[in-house]
Amino acid sequence: MSRIYDNIELRFEEGLLGILANVGVKRADFCAGYFNLRGWGAVCETVEKLPGDYIDEHDERVFRICRLLIGMHRPPDELIQQLYSCYKRNEPPDSEEVRRCKRRIGAEFRRQLVRGVPSARDEWALRRLSAQLKAGKVTVKLHLREPLHAKLYLAHRPEDNFNPIQSIMGSSNLTMNGLTRQGELNAEFGDRDDGAKLSRWFDDRWNDRFSIDISADLAQVIDESWAGENGPSPYEVYLKIIYHLSREARSGMSEFTLPPAFEQDLFDFQATAVKLVARHLDRRGGAMIGDVVGLGKTITACAVAAVYEMRYAGSTLILCPANLQEMWRKYVRHYDLKADVVSIARRLDVRSMRFYRLVIVDESHNLRNREGARYHNIRNLIEYQNCRVLLLTATPYNKDFSDLASQLRLFLGADDDLGLQPEAYVRDIGGMREFGMRHADVFIRSIRAFEQSPFADDWRDLMRLFLVRRTRTFIKENYAKTDPVNGRRYIEFRDGQRSYFPERKPLTLTFKTSDGDMFERLYSDDMADRMAMLKLPRYGLKKFIDEKRRQAAGTNERELLDNLSRAGLRLMGFCRSGFYKRLDSSGIAFLISLYRHAVRNAVFIHALEHRLPVPIGDEGGLGEGYLDDESGNGDLQLTFSVDPENYRLAGKRHYDELADTGSDAIGWVDSAYFTPALLKALRQDNRLLLDMLEHAGGWIPKQDEKLNALAGLITQKHPHDKILIFTQYADTANYLGTQLKLMGISRIQAVCGDTEDIQDIVERFSPRSNQVDPPPPERQIRVLLATDVLSEGQNLQDAHIVVNYDMPWAIIRLIQRAGRVDRIGQEAEKVFCYSFFPQEGVNRVIRLRERLSERIRENAEAVGSDEVFFEGNAQNLTDLFNEKSGILDEDDEDVDLGSQAYEIWKRATDAHPALKDRIAALADIVYATRPTHDEAPGQGVVTYARTPTDNDVLVWLNEAGDYVSQSPQAILKALACTSDTPRLPPLATHHELVAGAIRGIRDAKPTTMGVLGSRAGTKYRLYTFLDGYLRDREDTLFATDALKQAADNIYNLPLRENAKYILGQMLKRGRPAEEIVETVLDLHKRDELCITTEDADAGAREPRIICSMGLRNEASPASPGDTPAGSCAGNAEPQPQGQPS
Repeated sequence: MSRIYDNIELRFEEGLLGILANVGVKRADFCAGYFNLRGWGAVCETVEKLPGDYIDEHDERVFRICRLLIGMHRPPDELIQQLYSCYKRNEPPDSEEVRRCKRRIGAEFRRQLVRGVPSARDEWALRRLSAQLKAGKVTVKLHLREPLHAKLYLAHRPEDNFNPIQSIMGSSNLTMNGLTRQGELNAEFGDRDDGAKLSRWFDDRWNDRFSIDISADLAQVIDESWAGENGPSPYEVYLKIIYHLSREARSGMSEFTLPPAFEQDLFDFQATAVKLVARHLDRRGGAMIGDVVGLGKTITACAVAAVYEMRYAGSTLILCPANLQEMWRKYVRHYDLKADVVSIARRLDVRSMRFYRLVIVDESHNLRNREGARYHNIRNLIEYQNCRVLLLTATPYNKDFSDLASQLRLFLGADDDLGLQPEAYVRDIGGMREFGMRHADVFIRSIRAFEQSPFADDWRDLMRLFLVRRTRTFIKENYAKTDPVNGRRYIEFRDGQRSYFPERKPLTLTFKTSDGDMFERLYSDDMADRMAMLKLPRYGLKKFIDEKRRQAAGTNERELLDNLSRAGLRLMGFCRSGFYKRLDSSGIAFLISLYRHAVRNAVFIHALEHRLPVPIGDEGGLGEGYLDDESGNGDLQLTFSVDPENYRLAGKRHYDELADTGSDAIGWVDSAYFTPALLKALRQDNRLLLDMLEHAGGWIPKQDEKLNALAGLITQKHPHDKILIFTQYADTANYLGTQLKLMGISRIQAVCGDTEDIQDIVERFSPRSNQVDPPPPERQIRVLLATDVLSEGQNLQDAHIVVNYDMPWAIIRLIQRAGRVDRIGQEAEKVFCYSFFPQEGVNRVIRLRERLSERIRENAEAVGSDEVFFEGNAQNLTDLFNEKSGILDEDDEDVDLGSQAYEIWKRATDAHPALKDRIAALADIVYATRPTHDEAPGQGVVTYARTPTDNDVLVWLNEAGDYVSQSPQAILKALACTSDTPRLPPLATHHELVAGAIRGIRDAKPTTMGVLGSRAGTKYRLYTFLDGYLRDREDTLFATDALKQAADNIYNLPLRENAKYILGQMLKRGRPAEEIVETVLDLHKRDELCITTEDADAGAREPRIICSMGLRNEASPASPGDTPAGSCAGNAEPQPQGQPS
């Protein structure tokens, strides 16, 4: 009875090795339908030991050790037909036709090698197979006459007269599954006659003209794969990563063409941005140009509009701040664009507006508040017209990622599948299951999922899909040329004109202080102590609500009171920091702020004392005209009353004015809802405020040394230069404008938020850069005072001197202001950026701010999103005071990944064009090992993979298998190398670490099964309601299959945002059960109830490994199991990781 090998009781691998290891076996013949190259490891050592023998092939004696005939790997039918026609004509196949067959089969075997995860054993086995093929120890033919699904394994021992051929025949292919894993049926035969017949059968097919020798081709496939002994260099692996990361940019370069008018006017870096942005718009419906100030976002956006106009014959809507409308209209007229320019503040008639293919939103960071009516109006238009959206901003976010989310949500649905998820956040909270428990109603690959993440790496990953952002440094490094005469960097216009990059020069402007002067009084410890003692009760009204009365309130008043609860401490930090910021702007602005705050308190005091309704604005304070510190733009006060009676009268007057306006922006809450503690706190604060005003005394401009220092700069240091002076506050700008004119300085103008015809003022100050004729001398402006209303979108580069009058809080604001004059077309060699500091230095300022920070932390108060003061702020202040070079340059790490990768690729291939084909041809899974940088955190491996949803993932693991980083920028910096970077032997655990990275990517697949989340959540309450409804109506017509399916979906899948809101409101308001069920069924029918898992099926597919790079200490000793680069592992099979061989 023949022995059976079924991989259940006996493994086929054992039987095959057994017949090959018998005494006297000299050679072997294998015939299999399919052959997996990685499966060779099971037999390669046994085959290596066979001595071989001479046999007859085509009437010729040849020496063979192992012959392998493959029957089911076949090229396309048309190639076989061409070969077969040659056979019927009794002609030998054309060599080119044979080569084509081999190329197609080679491609199939290449695909084998780029599937799955590499291992040290696979690498060893593949290298052994390559060596055996090249040495003639193994010969492989492909049978093409007909599909051959036979499986036959012969062991020849010619000196055995009784049993010269031992054979196994059955169902197992020469693959790992066939050898060991899946159920098979194979039988062993030892009969002499059986062996002879089976051998003749094999020889007939081996010698068939339609059996093509592919041995050399297979060896080449292996040698060119990740398992090849002479693998790529670290530089080539680095460029392979760059090649794939830049694929969108490269596609955009070839896919889109610039309109002729823009080919002449755009710099190369702008043309590149146009094509990359157009690619983002086409693929994802939206994009953001986030170039830093001064790089020409406006003309770049116009070129994108022209591309869309040319490609789709569509129109463009440009939404911009009101003061930038005329500038945009000039561009529209100049390039004859089919575009309408509309103020971003204007209400749009969504239903009746013309159709726009593209909407451009300039200064889109102004749309951070997605709860506002303006935001919803624009969002509704975009959704109604389903148009593409291009966002323009130099400040995509200010330390708060919700800014980014709000802008992206203009064109992204809350539940749109982005194809990637917040990996850092998911890993930080403990994995996918924990994410599902915490955020049961949130789809893991949606913008809502990213909104949960505080990690910058997650947001960088997300913005790779939409953002094009370059910095000045990036443009200088990648697009600029060097003038050989003066060594300066420049970019060149099409007509040959040059635009040089000026040097940003930080300079300190100091002012004198002395004991007892106005500055000393305002910055004294007494003043700081009083500010710290302010309770600011109007910004924490929640604490003063009578809870019993709130419970009994009507619907409208309850809603007002709930709004106060939401505001709470959120605004207290704004107010407290606002006092300090105005103090650092000018003493007069600070005193005005104290005065206004006391007046607002007096309005509340009047209402509470007379039991009148309390006026409540949108933010829990007073209305628009009274909450804003920039209100009241009449003549500036220089002295302030400290008589409480004057404030009592002012409070009554302003209260009556508010009551008479009938403004919708103000709500009114019965004063009975507040406890007596509110009135007490308001009175206490007003006493403190009046004490502070009295301590400061009146403001005397002649004693204002900071003002005098500014006047000296204007009249003595730069008496003929144009000067741009920035301040955050209109009170300071108006004060400076008035006082400088009184000092005899002419041709000066202040610009604030309420200034009319700002564009005319800009052109009078900077006519050349705005391409207008210079006005008459008497209308020209030499000194321009401005709030940050001019920090957006204006060309002011006729000037090269910027003065920051306020002592700086956020360094980013100074960088942006420098960009108002450091723009393309700036002719000065240096841009001077002055910052004001007291002559004694910055220590007192730093100490005062630290006290503010401590006070805010103690009270758990919130601060403005751009006011994270003490993340390096003290060092920034010191560097500014010391005029440190480079302090005002942008952070080059902010460059978007696509642009960064494209420029690296372009630079490399421009220098060496042959790299284009060489890198593109590199097989997947290739790897190299390079020396670590000095600052690198030890040895490890970086794995670059692509997810089934076509997103790039870079994972850096250390030797222990722990995450080092998933930040593409950080990883690219660690991997950056040159063509002479040495290739080191790999770490012993290289492949193991790659496998670990892939497991991490694979394990991060979304899972939503059976997670209901919090009992208070909509999903939990809805499922519980439906489950009870179905149980109560079991076996009735009401328990429909559709309703059961809807309930199952709610249990297993995330709710869509809209469905969650609608059904949540119905549950909250106690709507009838039948009405809720009807709504559930309607949403389910329209596929608007849950986020389905159609796309999640993609997550079941394996990630594709592109390549990996080992990072190794150059001086470290070789680890056990290391294989020197360029050599085979020898004859010994690799041992388990970490064990000596």
